[in-house]
Amino acid sequence: MKKWSALLAVVLTASLALSACGSKTEAPKDGAAGANKPAAVKTVRLGIFKNVTHAPGYVALEQGLFKKYWGENVKIEVTPFDNGSDFSTALATDQIDLGFVGPGPSTNQFLKSKNFRVISGSNNGGAVLVAGKDSGIGSVKDLVGKTVAIPTKGSTNEISLRLLLKQNNLNVTTDKSGVQIIARAPADTLVAMRQKEIDATLIPEPWGTQMEQEGIGKVIATWDQIPPNNGNYPLTILVAGDKFLKDNRELAKGAIQANADAIDFIKKNPDKAYELINNQLKTLSGKGMDVALIKAAISHLNLTTDVSKEAIEEMARVSIEAGYIKDVKKEALDLSKFLDLSLLNEVKQGK
Repeated sequence: MKKWSALLAVVLTASLALSACGSKTEAPKDGAAGANKPAAVKTVRLGIFKNVTHAPGYVALEQGLFKKYWGENVKIEVTPFDNGSDFSTALATDQIDLGFVGPGPSTNQFLKSKNFRVISGSNNGGAVLVAGKDSGIGSVKDLVGKTVAIPTKGSTNEISLRLLLKQNNLNVTTDKSGVQIIARAPADTLVAMRQKEIDATLIPEPWGTQMEQEGIGKVIATWDQIPPNNGNYPLTILVAGDKFLKDNRELAKGAIQANADAIDFIKKNPDKAYELINNQLKTLSGKGMDVALIKAAISHLNLTTDVSKEAIEEMARVSIEAGYIKDVKKEALDLSKFLDLSLLNEVKQGK
């Protein structure tokens, strides 16, 4: 009997220990029955840029569309980013669960970590090439011997610039024999253009429109002239970590639906959308923007959930040539696992 008592004590102790470790959710203090207990609150960590090209994400947040599809028991934690490199690192290291980013830096990071996926498009195009007012630049071919700024090294904008230069038989160099590329944050690029420290920039909207409206620059390649595909390339995509997709596919599907609804809302209610976008800009960056500037910028975007795998592969090959993607040869490039559009297809089919 003593042996059985001792064994029973061990079993009970182990059971209690497992129960204590099995959940961090506290039981309600009102003694309600299990069926009436509130569900555990889950936090979803969403990343997004402080840029108008992420407009669908802004509208989805302002309109409560994520909440609509995720439910009241999901807490949304939003982290704003200034560039795709920081965003992609955060996603790969499980600091965020999902969010909006450009294909350039996210592809570079995926080929290193292979632990997140593209689940939807959000915006195609929206970058322009702007030359300084007194730079003497009237076309892309005039960029020889000039300095051109891009938001960050390896960014989607740099990849587009390199493709544009290649189309015009121009080389990227570190001297005046070709085109020199430097990295500057968009706000710093605006200041540099005012002070004539750079000659041109390939930059996402609304910065190009703002430079033109201020009279310090002129657009020499409009958004629909920027490669690849004449502006119809993914500039903003929705990506999610593998762990999040494995454990929360319905939440990921809800994010895709929220993004799609936001795109539809912007197209059907543009005037209302401009205000919503401005509200979110204030929240994320601490300051808003002239609504007329937002309106001009949105007119240069092709908002869509579609994603071109071919365009992303073309940009990846440019990254390989530029040395941003290492240990991968262009002929061995395989991005088949980078895109998981199964949930997007379900949303489109109304499932």
